[in-house]
Amino acid sequence: MIGTPLLQRRGNCLAAALFLLCSLPLRAEIKLSSLFSDHMIVQRERPVHVWGMADPGESVSVSFRGESKTTSADRLGRWSVYLAPTEAGGPFEMTVRGKNTLTFHDVLVGDVWLASGQSNMEFPMRKADNSEAEIAAAKYPKIRLLLVRKTYSDYPRGDVAVVPWTDCNPASVAEFSAVAYFYGRELHQREKIPIGLIDATWGGTPIEAWTSLPALTADASLMPVFAARAAIMNKQEESLLTIEDEERQVEAAKAEAKPVPEFPWHGDMNSWAPAALYNGMIAALTSFPIRGVIWYQGEANSRLDLVPTMYERVFPKMIQDWRSAWGEGDFPFFYVQLANFTSTNLEDWATIREAQRKTLVLRNTAMVVTIDIGNPESVHPTNKHDVGARLALAGRAVAYGEAVEWSGPLFREIATDGHALWLWFDHTTGGLQTKGGVLRGFEIAGEDGRFHPAEAKIDGAKVIVSSTTVPGPTRVRYGWANSPDCNLYNRAGLPASPFEASLSMK
Repeated sequence: MIGTPLLQRRGNCLAAALFLLCSLPLRAEIKLSSLFSDHMIVQRERPVHVWGMADPGESVSVSFRGESKTTSADRLGRWSVYLAPTEAGGPFEMTVRGKNTLTFHDVLVGDVWLASGQSNMEFPMRKADNSEAEIAAAKYPKIRLLLVRKTYSDYPRGDVAVVPWTDCNPASVAEFSAVAYFYGRELHQREKIPIGLIDATWGGTPIEAWTSLPALTADASLMPVFAARAAIMNKQEESLLTIEDEERQVEAAKAEAKPVPEFPWHGDMNSWAPAALYNGMIAALTSFPIRGVIWYQGEANSRLDLVPTMYERVFPKMIQDWRSAWGEGDFPFFYVQLANFTSTNLEDWATIREAQRKTLVLRNTAMVVTIDIGNPESVHPTNKHDVGARLALAGRAVAYGEAVEWSGPLFREIATDGHALWLWFDHTTGGLQTKGGVLRGFEIAGEDGRFHPAEAKIDGAKVIVSSTTVPGPTRVRYGWANSPDCNLYNRAGLPASPFEASLSMK
């Protein structure tokens, strides 16, 4: 009797395996990753990687731009070939032959950029400022768009669900990332090459969901990420019951023709799991060569129960994780610092902004400051044109080597004369300036760590900060609030990043 349950479980497993085997279609035709379709764009100056599935041992050949390569599927049916790097151009045809033949038409070669993050990167063109006119004018046959569908997974997927490649036109761009579109359009117009944009976004998701499990678990200091996840999930039963109650209240209000009550937003906890979105939406992309990444995320991690201070560790880890997965070296990674938003006292946007600023220590990164173009009353500001344009400045300077100022002032150094703090900044060619009156947004503190509003003035290339309330200042911060009142700029008209510094951190 002791062995009966075990035998029963083995029988059930065998029956389930036989059912799955019988229900799976036999592979008689070659199949490629969903990233391949008509109108696709492949990365210039990188080996052209083509891969898919076929019958084990089946011979597969790929032809593109006058080159052909042949390989055989392995014992699991997987095959992969690399063709020689090529210059920008097109359109071309790509042909893949096995037991069947697949031909992809209107293929371009250019630069492929991945746009990822949460809702402000997901924010579609149809909701952006001046959307009607912008969408009507979005006719760029050499800009190509690919939309990755929202998918979470417990393990890295070999393929992704997508809306296939299409040329940029009013119909295809309306639901596409507005920030990505404005970024890609600027680069296309200036660099005169085809631009491919991949939109892989999911609103309201934390950064740990976009980072692989090996990266998260390799660093013991990241354990608070999993502790925060555990704390949230321990309350999930109550959260689900709360959502059910709220839905009942909404239905009751509708039935009685009363005003519909409003409730807090509830995220999809499946999409919040560590590595869930990396596994479902990013892992399969890493076999597809790209030029770089643009990223807009951080709002979700401002929640105090997610430990905002961990962002300083997880964000650079995620960038390094992605670069390692693609295996293309330190490709450009440009990101948007959180904009100004009043938010609540249960969120700490200033700490996230500081973590984003500190991540600039990584090579080939650039940060776009948006502290002046957000909407204090909305987490989703509609001015996405300026966000995309500022990202494009970073692209032009860092990725394409153009001599153009791409950043506002970034804190570099601090010193004191005993009564005031002297601050120097990078990205101040031509000097510093204010917009909207006297310089605002600075606070200083002494050894007690209590911050007080400070007087600040521009003195050539530096800012001098002081306060009669703090005779011996040792610490300073600028723009340190969810929605701060601050107005320091450089002569290029780009805003300074919020920051915190102390004499002991020089």
